[in-house]
Amino acid sequence: MTNEAGEYPRLLHTVLDATDVRPLAEFYRQLLGLVYRRGDEPPGDGHADDADWLVLTDSAGVRKLAFQQVDELPRATWPRPDVPQQLHLDMTVPDRAALDRQRDRALALGAELRLDRSADLGEPLYALADPAGHTFCIFVR
Repeated sequence: MTNEAGEYPRLLHTVLDATDVRPLAEFYRQLLGLVYRRGDEPPGDGHADDADWLVLTDSAGVRKLAFQQVDELPRATWPRPDVPQQLHLDMTVPDRAALDRQRDRALALGAELRLDRSADLGEPLYALADPAGHTFCIFVR
């Protein structure tokens, strides 16, 4: 199946809500090695950062994630059911050593460990929450 004739919509990027978009965008920029879309870079001249919408791309300029300012965002409590996660991101790594290395990087960037299933022989993984509370999983592909 191809989409050359516009038969299907194309996914542009995934948008995450945040009460402060720059820190969340910066978390994912560093975690995933992405770059800001031209014009979305942090102000470097002492000006206040009033961004309410930011986009991250890969090195080829393909949009990957966007961040939208919201006034309130209840922090997901998954795996507890109090506040459901509603969306989460899955990321893969090639092996167990990379899994632990990326968990450590995520924690150093401000993530919170929610579930440690690293001992699972079938699908070792860590479920974490980003600084805004969105859940993401890193697992061995």
